[in-house]
Amino acid sequence: MIENVVEIPPTALSEDSLRAIIEEFVSRDGTDYGYIEFSLEEKVQDVLGQINRQEVIIQFDQRTESVNIVQK
Repeated sequence: MIENVVEIPPTALSEDSLRAIIEEFVSRDGTDYGYIEFSLEEKVQDVLGQINRQEVIIQFDQRTESVNIVQK
């Protein structure tokens, strides 16, 4: 249910924690970046840019105790 999901402001996370969340997100099975191969660092920087531009948000699902990055 939606009330179990809370937004985590990136400023509430340490740099290491934020990076770990982004790395886990971009390395999930099924993540498709098309025909062009991108390095892990390029993917992390892309998502970090989206977070900084507030295009995506970090969510924590209390029920499943999982973190996700979703479009705003």
